[in-house]
Amino acid sequence: MTPSAAAGKKCLKFDLKTFLSVIDGGRTIAAVSAKQRAFVQGDLADAVFYVQKGKVKLSVVAKGGKEATIGILNEGDFFGEGCLTGQRLRMCSAIAMTDCTVMRIDKKSMMEVIHRQRAFSDMFVVYLLTRNIRYEEDLVDQLFNSSEKRLARILLLLAHFGKDGKPKVAIPPITQETLAEMVGTTRSRVNFFMNRFRKLGFIDYQAGDTLQVHSSLLNVVLHD
Repeated sequence: MTPSAAAGKKCLKFDLKTFLSVIDGGRTIAAVSAKQRAFVQGDLADAVFYVQKGKVKLSVVAKGGKEATIGILNEGDFFGEGCLTGQRLRMCSAIAMTDCTVMRIDKKSMMEVIHRQRAFSDMFVVYLLTRNIRYEEDLVDQLFNSSEKRLARILLLLAHFGKDGKPKVAIPPITQETLAEMVGTTRSRVNFFMNRFRKLGFIDYQAGDTLQVHSSLLNVVLHD
């Protein structure tokens, strides 16, 4: 086994949820209702957050008032880690899309854990690198792909296709305005493509506006 493979296997064995539950001090758990904010753009950046349950949207508002969604986070994701690299104020807002349970770990405690716990540090670095790759892919997608392909890719990512080989194909209710912000297009265009995807059998709407994504939607992303 190569060193990198061994390191990856070690990270997989690390029980993050159990570890986070026993951090000494500097840790609080809070329920955040849907549409409430964990923090707001411009707030003091003094802690890292971990999603224990639910979905969280990261959004940025420009001076002119235009809002853009820059990420959707799921259970097991961290956010707010910019404070660890000297970020004084939040660059975005974190808004609960569903009823969430989040863990807040203050900056000092998080830094101590990173320095003292090698297994956690290794896991956290892998997590950040993986997310950085995702952001690079998002940028390439934004620059070179059509809005239809970008929407299809976002729906597949929200449904966790390709993650651990166990896709969660049901997406909780998400507005077309939010999808338009993520894709970088208008709501009317998103509505057009969503209707097209539904007619082609790529997606279905279920009770409570839950969205069912089918693997056939991959055809849109892979088609040249």
